[in-house]
Amino acid sequence: MAGAMARKLNKGFTLPELLLAFSVMALVLAGALSLFISCIFLNETNRNLSVATGHAQLVLEEIKNTNFVSMQSGAINPETNWDWDNAAISAKGLIVLNTESISTQAVWTGTDRLNVNVTVSWKDRGLRDRSTSLETLITEP
Repeated sequence: MAGAMARKLNKGFTLPELLLAFSVMALVLAGALSLFISCIFLNETNRNLSVATGHAQLVLEEIKNTNFVSMQSGAINPETNWDWDNAAISAKGLIVLNTESISTQAVWTGTDRLNVNVTVSWKDRGLRDRSTSLETLITEP
């Protein structure tokens, strides 16, 4: 009877139980940390894409606000007038992405229609090339 009383007073976890619990907790924490870091990188990628899309929209708006007759006459070349590098983007007061450049391609699809494609290129954190494009058709007002 004294042995049964001694066992009841000796409550607690054994060493193998504690090691197993800590191992499971370590695996869960490692997985959660990995997920958190992946979300941080994904957030940065999405932020860069949003900034680049905003820059492309700004270029399209500048093209739309340009006198259409001056583009038709050749006084303003829509192929090169809105090609911007880091310095030109920064001069506009915009956030500049890593090695960002903006290029435009404009194709006349008639005497009064201009098909404009704006491509924004940059490098992400891993120095991978990224780009996004916006395309629109501009007509004479």
